[in-house]
Amino acid sequence: MALRILVRGLSLTMMVRGYNSLGGLAIDEIMSQQYGGHLQFLTIQGLALACLTMTTSLLYEAFPLSILRTTKRYLMVMAMPLSVVISTIYWSLVTVFPHLILQASSPSESSTPSSSPITPELFHIPLSIDLALHAVPCISLLIDFFIFEKKYNKQEVKVGAPIAAIGFSLWYTLWVEHCARMNNGIFPYPFLTENTLKVRIGIYIGATLIAILSLKLINHLHS
Repeated sequence: MALRILVRGLSLTMMVRGYNSLGGLAIDEIMSQQYGGHLQFLTIQGLALACLTMTTSLLYEAFPLSILRTTKRYLMVMAMPLSVVISTIYWSLVTVFPHLILQASSPSESSTPSSSPITPELFHIPLSIDLALHAVPCISLLIDFFIFEKKYNKQEVKVGAPIAAIGFSLWYTLWVEHCARMNNGIFPYPFLTENTLKVRIGIYIGATLIAILSLKLINHLHS
């Protein structure tokens, strides 16, 4: 029990501190002026779900009620694959094509075609914050699942996981598209701004499939 509390408490602390640290960065000034603010980012929504999952886990340790246990399981089936999608896409793009994932110093520069000879200045956040936002949620949820949780049953994997992934995907798709309309066509991620609606729909579907398949693989690897 002590180990579970330590791991979950430390993970929650790192994630919350990472988010709070955004307040002192230049990117915060731009995002706070836009409709939707930081909640436009899939990263922040995934972070919120991861924090809620860890908080519920800690509450269960203090108050071992079945409703808290069930709630934590339902939250994890959504939060864990989402964190895998976020980490996979973010670290792949930021390493190879940072201009597709990082905000430019001016929101309008995010829509500059990648073939343009002008390279906009990108906002790079400090590594400690970067890891707290884009690595800790995924790592902590995977550790929690493999060490402290039992694997999901076939029904949960075949029905529950797809419903959770599709439901969240529909929510985020509608939300981010709405925010972009309110922000003059600028999305929080340049790779969305630069593409047409048809391509964006393909991206949303692709990310959803990654989430579903990742949970199946993770659950399969669980002993």
